[in-house]
Amino acid sequence: MIVSTSHELAGYRIDSVLGPVFGLTVRSRNAFSQAGAGLKSMFGGELKGMTKNLEESRQQVIERMEARAEELGANAVIAFRFDTSEMGGDWTEICAYGTAVVATPVSG
Repeated sequence: MIVSTSHELAGYRIDSVLGPVFGLTVRSRNAFSQAGAGLKSMFGGELKGMTKNLEESRQQVIERMEARAEELGANAVIAFRFDTSEMGGDWTEICAYGTAVVATPVSG
């Protein structure tokens, strides 16, 4: 599956647009990680546990988006983006979205 933030794919022709696709997860915050993050933020530095959680969440939503695109018969997703939002103060929604397309390599 080709995933691109652009609206076109260099070297490919977009044969059909199958529609929007997304992958979604909602994560709750671990109380211990949150407390550690609060302490760490007072002194500065990377919040490694939070970074790891976000990386895993983003990978998960990309995989879900790709699976949905494959269900539609796509071989690529263009205009790919992430979106996150806080829900109720304790939950974070993470979404990957884009447009599922069928793309064919252009012979040179």
